[in-house]
Amino acid sequence: MAGNLTLSPGTKEAFRQGLRDLGYVVGSNVVIEYRDAAGKADRFPALAAELVALQVDVIVRAGSTPSALAAKRATRTIPVVFVATGDPVGSGLVTSLARPGGNITGPSSLTPALAGKCLELLKQTVPGVSRVAVLWQPGGMGERSEKDMLQGAEVAAQALGVRLHFAEAKGPADFDRVFSEMTGARASALTVLPSVVFSAERRRLVELAAKNRLPAVYPWREAVDAGGLMSYGPNNADLFRRAATYVDKILKGAKPADLPVEQPTKFELVVNLKAAKALGLTIPPSVLVRADEIIQ
Repeated sequence: MAGNLTLSPGTKEAFRQGLRDLGYVVGSNVVIEYRDAAGKADRFPALAAELVALQVDVIVRAGSTPSALAAKRATRTIPVVFVATGDPVGSGLVTSLARPGGNITGPSSLTPALAGKCLELLKQTVPGVSRVAVLWQPGGMGERSEKDMLQGAEVAAQALGVRLHFAEAKGPADFDRVFSEMTGARASALTVLPSVVFSAERRRLVELAAKNRLPAVYPWREAVDAGGLMSYGPNNADLFRRAATYVDKILKGAKPADLPVEQPTKFELVVNLKAAKALGLTIPPSVLVRADEIIQ
């Protein structure tokens, strides 16, 4: 079945593999038009409008709630499949998880407990840590998801007996300043909250964390591949493969309003022993035994 798909930045190969598994061959019975916001959220509305003008059959929006909201505002008729958003109900993307309503649905990365889990891993990895910096981007996750994640971090910190230093960065221009503030606040570890901007700039964040000797945990494994200490979060490859099944159903006539939003079922912990050695850390066996992958 022929169709034009538009994919925002994300795990392209996992998505394409998901399509291949369902019988789609790019360039033969499906065409994919890629658009990249380059981590700049203010470009989402213009890119969404451009895709609507192309009259594609499905729009796939990856990586953030603001990106998905831009697509929803741009069209009420073209089906939209979101991937790895925060809280789709709280943000107004869908009416409910079971019956989304409207023209948008997809696999969500709804993980309000993610920040707390990352803090727990940091506490286990760096037992003496007493103050942790939390790097977040205002507006980067959608208001509801942002509120839940920050509150979850505070609750977890109280239970773990650590204090938090919330570091706000609207974009890369703020990075040097916020890392300087972390040092001034005597933070001895770092957790990074999800953000399209942070994901796009993950190499720089990893470099700054290493420069400031901050053990850090990230929400995407790609940061660990870039040299970061560890990551914990939904398996993005799995989310993108599942997004391909939504596209398949829609191209075969299903309506997004009738396709339930799926929540993540696979989470992965990735640990980089080389990064740990550079920081003078010994990763406890209790953490290593839980790791899905260990980078030597």
